[in-house]
This record gives sequence, C-alpha cells and structure tokens, in this order.
Amino acid sequence: MAVSIEAARRLLASQPFSVLVGARLTAFTDGAATIEIDIREELTQHDGLVHCGVLAFAADTALIFAGGSVLGAGALTGGVNISYLRPARGTTLRAHAVTGETTGRRAECRAELTTLGPGGQTVVATATGTIALPR
Repeated sequence: MAVSIEAARRLLASQPFSVLVGARLTAFTDGAATIEIDIREELTQHDGLVHCGVLAFAADTALIFAGGSVLGAGALTGGVNISYLRPARGTTLRAHAVTGETTGRRAECRAELTTLGPGGQTVVATATGTIALPR
C-alpha cells in the first residue's frame, strides 16, 4: 500500500461533505477501508432513521478508499449499487469495504454497512461498486 492511514485520513478531512457528516476513517489497509459516522439527529429522517443518502455516502466513501488503496491516487467511483436491508438506527454507522477482482485500471469492491448501538451490531445495507482510474 502506497498511502498511509494518516495520509488517507487527511484526504478524507479535506472533503467538506465528509467533515459535515463527521466521517472518520477507522481502518485502511491494502484492499480494505472502514468509515464510521456518529449517528446524530441532523443525519436522520423525520422518523429518526438514518437518511439513505448518508448510508449511500458512507458506502461510496468506503468503496473508493478500498479501491483506491489498490489502484492508487486519482481513482474515481465508476458506479455504486446499494441494497437497503433494514432501517438504520443506533449510535454509530460503520461501512466496511473490501476490494475483490482488480485489473490495472478497475477494482470491483463490496461493502457492508452496520449500525452499532445498545442492541449490538445490525447489518442495514450492502453495496457493490466499481472504482476506476480515469483515462
């Protein structure tokens, strides 16, 4: 892995939207990344559930960091598919992504999103994504 977790954390912290939602990079290794976000009222819908846009952001961010750890700087999201499995509630949202099949310019990645809370850990969504280096 060419990029350290410290450098990756600086990159995440340089993104205004990541700062707005309070995203943290808690793990970053060759081919994997974990993003965590504290669940707070500003990130929920009217019914107190985490907004699906926050879930999609967390999935995309974990996927791009996982894929980028293999492909290198300049990698971009080529596409993301997310499946919402159950309502997201708790104290922390965690998105963990791993890189699967990789070619020289593309990485296929998958992520699992969980919430943590008093009741333990609950899987709330899964995502797949293509991360690519632009031509």
